[in-house]
Amino acid sequence: MFSAVVRPFALALFQGDADPPPPRSRWLRFRLPRWQPLAGHVDLVQVADILVAYFLFATTFSQLVNWNGGAKLPVDDSLLSLASAALSLPVALRDRWPLGAWRVAMVQLPFAFWVTQTVGTSYPPYTVGLAVMYLLVTYSVAVRGDRRITVAVWVISVLTAWIVHPDSMVLVTIMVTVSLLFGYNVRVRRNATTRLAEEERRSRLAEGAQAVLEERARIARELHDVVAHHMSVIAIQAEAVPVKAAGDPALLEAGLAEIRSLSLEAIAELRQVLGVLRDQDGRTDTAPQPGLDRLDELVSNARAAGLTVLVGRPEPLGPLPPAVGLSAYRIVQESLSNAMRHSPGATVTIAVEHDGDALRLRVANGGGTAPGGAEGAGQGLVGMRERAALLGGTLEAGPVDGGGFQVTATLPIAVAATEETT
Repeated sequence: MFSAVVRPFALALFQGDADPPPPRSRWLRFRLPRWQPLAGHVDLVQVADILVAYFLFATTFSQLVNWNGGAKLPVDDSLLSLASAALSLPVALRDRWPLGAWRVAMVQLPFAFWVTQTVGTSYPPYTVGLAVMYLLVTYSVAVRGDRRITVAVWVISVLTAWIVHPDSMVLVTIMVTVSLLFGYNVRVRRNATTRLAEEERRSRLAEGAQAVLEERARIARELHDVVAHHMSVIAIQAEAVPVKAAGDPALLEAGLAEIRSLSLEAIAELRQVLGVLRDQDGRTDTAPQPGLDRLDELVSNARAAGLTVLVGRPEPLGPLPPAVGLSAYRIVQESLSNAMRHSPGATVTIAVEHDGDALRLRVANGGGTAPGGAEGAGQGLVGMRERAALLGGTLEAGPVDGGGFQVTATLPIAVAATEETT
């Protein structure tokens, strides 16, 4: 308990230190031109403190000289100069060392009081310069000092006023209290502003991290769609080519050439997806993303893999926002890949409808002519649903009667176009 009471006074008088000054605006701190003999920065706050200190020195010295002329025991002018300098020095120090300035003020107060009492016995021991100096210094302590230090400074100031001149103690207490409260209020507001700025910075960092995660998820979906589709086609082609060739070198060569073409197409799409990650300058990949204008390529690859694909779509399809076109392309691509893996040789029906407000897709396949592969992890369906949800659309997928599977998606066009323009 005793330590908790004594600690604030120890911090104020000996051990404590103030916070560093807040960052100056470019109007208050600027660099001198190179042609100036004095290099470095000019801090207008410190310049103002020096000017105020000089003004206090001049006015205090003039006042003491006037008092000294009528004093019964006049003192030497050098002591008046020293007292005036002692009363003005803390103002010049208060920006760099607020607590140090207050300690200097407290140390020199007995000498200043002795001088004022000696040359001005009919006056209270306070000059205008001393009052201004002390209020400025206590304000700086409250702005840059800990709350415990501020309380200790207030207690010491009140006790000093009671000891030096009890009759003026109430007025001194009020003035010091106002100065400290005003400085403390400024400190609280600055701290709140700093915390708010820090929270905003953290929010921006969190938003950036979220954007990175979303971009990684987007790239993961793109990679899944590209790899799953092309690898499925290549695997089926590699299995079917020897059977179709039946020893015919020409057919075997044509089948291998088609596999090579599919492999190069897959590599090109992978490079397009990963290009932004490999760009050392942070540039984004500007290569066009696939859309429904490349639907015929998907159909050709699926037919080459043994599927019977029937396509129904309006001619012309009409312009689509890039995000809608890409999502529709990936949904059809993933649906065909699933049909290849789980229903080899099946008949697939693709229906595309475009009514101006939304794009509707339906990809349905019947049962396959051969056993399908093992069940996957379901990431393809998750990716398709995420693509539709990001555009504000819906996607439904599930088995149908007869052993087939159907995917139905509705992708709003107006919403996607608005988001891209913004």
